[in-house]
Amino acid sequence: MYDESGGMKGLKNIIVGTAGHIDHGKTSLVKALTGTDADRLAEEKRRGITIDLGFAHLRLADDIQLGFIDVPGHERFVRNMLAGAAGIDIVLFVVAADESIKPQTREHFEICRMLGVQSGVVALTKADMSDPDLVDLVRMEVDDFVAGSFLENAPKIAVSSVTGQGLDELRKALETAARQAREKSAGGLFRLPIDRAFSMRGFGTVVTGTLVSGTVQREEEVELHPSGRRLRVRGLQVYGEQTDRARAGERTAVNLADIDPGDLARGMVLAAPGRFAAVTTFDARLDLLASAKPLKHEAPVHLHLGSAEIEAEVRLLDRSPALQPGNSAWVRLVLRDSALVLPGDRFIIRMFSPVVTIGGGIVADISGRKYRRGDDFAPRLETLLNGTPRERVELLVREQPDGRTEADLVRLTGLKDLPATPALHSVGKWRIAADRVADASRELTTAVRQFHKDHPLLPGFHKQDLKGRIVPDAAPEIFEHLLAAAPDVIREGEYVRLKNHKVVLQIDEEEARRRIDTAFETAGLAAPGVQDVLKASGLEPARARAILQILLREKRLERISEDLVLHRTAIAALRQLMAGQRGRRFAIPDFKDWTGVSRKYAIPLVEYLDREHVTRREGDERVVL
Repeated sequence: MYDESGGMKGLKNIIVGTAGHIDHGKTSLVKALTGTDADRLAEEKRRGITIDLGFAHLRLADDIQLGFIDVPGHERFVRNMLAGAAGIDIVLFVVAADESIKPQTREHFEICRMLGVQSGVVALTKADMSDPDLVDLVRMEVDDFVAGSFLENAPKIAVSSVTGQGLDELRKALETAARQAREKSAGGLFRLPIDRAFSMRGFGTVVTGTLVSGTVQREEEVELHPSGRRLRVRGLQVYGEQTDRARAGERTAVNLADIDPGDLARGMVLAAPGRFAAVTTFDARLDLLASAKPLKHEAPVHLHLGSAEIEAEVRLLDRSPALQPGNSAWVRLVLRDSALVLPGDRFIIRMFSPVVTIGGGIVADISGRKYRRGDDFAPRLETLLNGTPRERVELLVREQPDGRTEADLVRLTGLKDLPATPALHSVGKWRIAADRVADASRELTTAVRQFHKDHPLLPGFHKQDLKGRIVPDAAPEIFEHLLAAAPDVIREGEYVRLKNHKVVLQIDEEEARRRIDTAFETAGLAAPGVQDVLKASGLEPARARAILQILLREKRLERISEDLVLHRTAIAALRQLMAGQRGRRFAIPDFKDWTGVSRKYAIPLVEYLDREHVTRREGDERVVL
């Protein structure tokens, strides 16, 4: 039975990551708890250390399932540790009772803290090999070490993977932590960072990872980032069991169709198709460890994000020479390779030489917005990082006066469902700020009013010209929305006018209108030249052309071609003449005989009749329809 979010009803999936120094017993402890040996590589077993990520799972209770990620402790394998740590919900922090806190203990602790891990349990391993007084001493040292951190109130349990000492107590502590931990959102958009890719006999290409958001189903289409390649899910496994659906918080194996394992690598991401785009820059809040050296502007670093490791450059947005140890700053990370990044993602940076962890942070913005010297970028980034979904969406829309598409907002925020807000108008697939609509509608009304003042004989502002004046880059539906929001204007065909606007002719204009109309009416099909008629109207050229346009709009005149205009009475007579020839075939000479017009007029008139479906051309002849 599945709930609405796609998971088993009542089952909470929590990822537990081990952390601690090499040879402090992480893998042995996971095996003692789950019965699974997480050392899957022959070299790992030969050397006795965890080189790559190992995985195991444990059903703690009917409603709690833990997925264990056993990560390497040796400094040379910390980057593999980072690939696994990005998806964990709680940490099983391991300190050997016979050695206490060591260098990788400290580094793993800082990594977990900077990745935003909120809770965990401390296991004092190898208790069977240590004097009880020494265990108590190590416990006090750990208390001092984690004071003020997310592990300050965590249980610190002495255990032995050999004798089983403390394992029941440890399981209970893990269950308590799991119940208190916040579960990953199965209601979000699907994302699965890949940490392994391989070929399995009988199945083909398989990738594994921690499903950090959303759900995925068998036979569903997914998108591989950063390439954007679309793939089909042939099959799914969760903790080694076949399933039709996997949900956030589960260790998931995905069998992919139509791709070779060589085309996949750790650091790539499977995601909901058509929702996201890989980026090469993002802005973030960066914390520099107190133990690090000053971080210079444009310093190169190793960036660990999700399961990816990418070379990057850190740019200090305040343009200061360097970020001092123990301090925080807004930074822009410029990546050598593109990656799928979303606001709220945590990351770690490490130096190039020596390769040590120096800081970490959280992504605030992936829009790539350009800042000029002196811009106050901090409030903007603070809103994008810590604001409500509504505040974030409103900010991003206001930054684009002509509106943003909802697809763009989903890409920039990672939100599956965009919040409704009275501060924004929804226009089809677009969102635009309500105050921008009000301002633009006023600008539009003012422009139309001025147009009537400047061109009193014209019916209104041509729609496309008006759009080019007010919102040249806006989508057509946004412009239509602005027209609808302007209470004093109305659209008639291709023109926009004030609702109370009427063309009022002066005495000389009325006389010119009569002369022009009479000139074309009396000429019949042998229409006079347009320029000759306008010259004889008694008005200057601009006003005379305006009068001609009025007659054309009123349908008293009709433009047959660029140089030929006929009165409506002449058109009616021509149609009546052609109706008497229905079914007959004719050529241009025949048409000249019927109408008495010259070849100069005959050809454009016949082409006009073709367009009006009065006649149909067949070779050099026409048929009257």
